[in-house]
Amino acid sequence: MPTPEQRLLLQESWATIAKDGDRLATLFYERLFELDPSIRPMFAKTDMVAQRRKFLQMLGDILRVIDYPDALFPEAVGLARRHVGYGVVSSHYETVGQALVWMLEEGLGDAFSGEVRRAWSDAYRFVSALMQRATDTPASARS
Repeated sequence: MPTPEQRLLLQESWATIAKDGDRLATLFYERLFELDPSIRPMFAKTDMVAQRRKFLQMLGDILRVIDYPDALFPEAVGLARRHVGYGVVSSHYETVGQALVWMLEEGLGDAFSGEVRRAWSDAYRFVSALMQRATDTPASARS
């Protein structure tokens, strides 16, 4: 979980990013497909305008509940299970993290300090670890 200082950095940087959300979400997906072209086919039949909106909504939703495990955990589990159905594998989490940090750097420019990078990287690692744990658990143990 992020520290109080990191939480403030996440919120402040998100407020900036959200203003230019669609452009930055477009950059995110372009970078994601550049880093791992094998991911692109997962989106072959996807309405990318709607997908970018969902991506931004998901980031905002996660940031709102990141300090509340009772709300975050079910959100992360549901997200993880949906992503398994799309064909996401463990190695994709690293690529998504790289694309996310790159997008944030593009969007924030000089405001993307080392502290902001660490806050986002830590938050992403935290949430992606929850998601991966959720999908690594045998189905019989999830009930």
